[in-house]
Amino acid sequence: MNSRTEIDALLNDYMQGLFTGDVERLRSVFHPQANLFGDVRGAPYQNSLDGWLEAIGGRTSPADLGEEFRMEALDIEIINDIAFAKLNSPMLGFNYYDYLALVRHGERWLITNKLFTHVGA
Repeated sequence: MNSRTEIDALLNDYMQGLFTGDVERLRSVFHPQANLFGDVRGAPYQNSLDGWLEAIGGRTSPADLGEEFRMEALDIEIINDIAFAKLNSPMLGFNYYDYLALVRHGERWLITNKLFTHVGA
């Protein structure tokens, strides 16, 4: 499998995990030491992977709320064993833009950092 196909599959797992609230699916695509930074409605946000996954597991998922799946990858750039992906993740009344840094870790790609922001309507 080539890097683009592998990253597409990883991003699909990320978006499906986010949409359904599947914490283990999300954990599988992140490096264990990943960090998350961003802002939500102008308020700064920072969390560890475990803290973020705990929050995801404690909320009602967009799928359970009957929301339409509208997440999409907007751009992917791959250079050797690093990559960058830009996603739009509208859900739960937010319009998130996610910037994901990825690295080939052994035989697979993993997300090492998530930057995100909410863009108001």
